Amino acid sequence: MSALLDRIRGALVGLKMPRALEALDHTLQQLEKGEITAVEAIDSLLSEEYVTREGRRVDVALRTAKLMPIKTLESFDFSFQPSLDRERIAALAQLGFIRRSEVVHFLGPPGIGKSHLATALGVAAVKAGRTVYRATLAELIEALSQAERSGRLPEKIRFHARASLLIVDEIGYLPITQGGANLFFQLVNARYEKGAMIMTSNRGFAEWGEVFGDPVVATALLDRLLHHAVVVQIEGASYRLRAHADLIPEHVRANAPITPPPPPKRRGRPPKIRNGAADH
Repeated sequence: MSALLDRIRGALVGLKMPRALEALDHTLQQLEKGEITAVEAIDSLLSEEYVTREGRRVDVALRTAKLMPIKTLESFDFSFQPSLDRERIAALAQLGFIRRSEVVHFLGPPGIGKSHLATALGVAAVKAGRTVYRATLAELIEALSQAERSGRLPEKIRFHARASLLIVDEIGYLPITQGGANLFFQLVNARYEKGAMIMTSNRGFAEWGEVFGDPVVATALLDRLLHHAVVVQIEGASYRLRAHADLIPEHVRANAPITPPPPPKRRGRPPKIRNGAADH
């Protein structure tokens, strides 16, 4: 019996199953006492190992995806944002939009939970085994700009195009140069109808010409980003500033809703960017 146990332990070490090895003695004791059957013992050991490995996989994936600190839908205060349709968000958490390569837009003023929802959906996608990457628009464009300067732009675009879900946060918070807008267009074009995206913005689509410094490029972006899109408009006050609402001027608290325009009509193939500008 001792030799058999040594062989089992050696096999668990060889198979790199440390958690099952740790649980082996306790599981054998339960088996000897008749508390569990042989099949249940095997199930227990495999389950212990699987849960440990899955937890490790998720942790690494969340850090790689830049989804730390973790946000979840369970921790989102829907009562503070009554304009949100909770069932609609729950439907997005089923991740069908990733399979359909759709773009989810969260629009609204600062502090209302756009980034929380985007991150929470990203966390759900990671747990479901999807590859995810999150960055602010400014971070993404800076990374693309550095890659362009070093002659690695195609490689960088391929890297960001591979993820099942790309989350682009904080669109509209910082000004974007025309060169940066063109780089972002190339990435969006590479993912168009091939990979899902989540975008958060405090600016309405009608203002994207100002955001990206070029109405033509903004139109080309929206042509792709609204073709297969889910637009979630969130209205309300800042969640982060709720404890200091009495210190905020009334005209700031009364944020006007950002109403998205209807998706542009599609005629033929989408416009292409050439020499820094979109074809008319």
